[in-house]
Amino acid sequence: MNHPSRSGENTRLINALAGGWVADAASLGLHWLYDSQRIDEIGGRSPEFLPPRADYFTSGFGYFAHKGKHAGDVSHYGAATRVLTDSLLATEGALNIRDYQRRFRTFFGPGGLWQGYIDNPTRVTLDNLNSIEKEAIEQARSTTTTELTDKQKRVLVQKVLPYTRYLSGAQLAEPVRNAINLTYHEPEVQEAGVHLAETIDRNLLPESGADDMQLPAVSKLPPLVASYCGQSNLMEVTEAAVRVTNHNDEAVAWARCAARLLDHLYRGDSLSAALDAATREAPDPKSLANVRSGSSLDAPGAGDTYGRTCYLHEAMPVIFHILSHADSFTGAVRANIQCGGDSCGRAWIIGPAMAALHGVGGEYGIPLSWLARVTDAPAILADIEALVNQTWTPTEQTHERPGCPAD
Repeated sequence: MNHPSRSGENTRLINALAGGWVADAASLGLHWLYDSQRIDEIGGRSPEFLPPRADYFTSGFGYFAHKGKHAGDVSHYGAATRVLTDSLLATEGALNIRDYQRRFRTFFGPGGLWQGYIDNPTRVTLDNLNSIEKEAIEQARSTTTTELTDKQKRVLVQKVLPYTRYLSGAQLAEPVRNAINLTYHEPEVQEAGVHLAETIDRNLLPESGADDMQLPAVSKLPPLVASYCGQSNLMEVTEAAVRVTNHNDEAVAWARCAARLLDHLYRGDSLSAALDAATREAPDPKSLANVRSGSSLDAPGAGDTYGRTCYLHEAMPVIFHILSHADSFTGAVRANIQCGGDSCGRAWIIGPAMAALHGVGGEYGIPLSWLARVTDAPAILADIEALVNQTWTPTEQTHERPGCPAD
């Protein structure tokens, strides 16, 4: 049985992570519609969980990006958050950059499961991961001293790539030798293959992200912060995770701000204390301090002042304004949608923060009916509980079938 304080913290973390999924799904229908008046015309006082429809965007400025999605689905932000969640589950809560990169590439890349909008950081990250691997292959081939035919070189690269995408360091040699032995029995050829694998491994860069300072840098943080809640290396792992998709110093600074905010709220600190701690990490603390003043919630006004787009210097002040003035999860989510613009991206900080504060149910928490409206809710909630309660399940096979060609 969990210690009572630990049990209470786990409940708060589970509620918080669920809040991100609910807030994202609730916002999808009117995502990237920038006209607050048009949003009010369509959604009125209850703009949540509307089905994405192109005709919402026939007047007012906006971009319809979610054709084929349905009410209750999450955005590409949610899809990326699930990739990181899956990686954390597979590595027992520890950030493993190689595993995270592989899953990201597999899910969003050619032949992957994702069907929907691809944002700039994702598109550039996929390109970078391919380029980094190609450069690592060339470096490995150029430093191989064993005399090999061109055919042998091609085959060896195909043999080792499945392993360099899954394994690293001392894990590589034995499975690589076994895979090569299916085709080449000569020890010198096998050792050349091990050299290729180890050299590729050393040259695969962890900083694979785009030079981009938009919301994808922070939207995936909730499960990572939950895994490292209260730990001294939270800022270090935050930066490492962010640079996988957003290799930009300003993006990292805003991510540290968001991670600090969530960490304090996850641990049960007051909203005021959490906002104070997060503001000290921000690259623009003045804007965050300004939006906390005043007594009324005016998300469209905050959007008018600071901006509604995906850029973090616009989004974070709007997030802080809503958190500072909303008194319930429902009120915060509705205000975020009514603000317009990148509501789904902002939802991944607003939702977890408000759910950490107010929980599930009751007058102020996540409405139970909203939880039930999220597509694939049972599986999502089961993953959240497994991550927080550390009830790890056996991980997937760690390498492809020996001898199976890669690309």
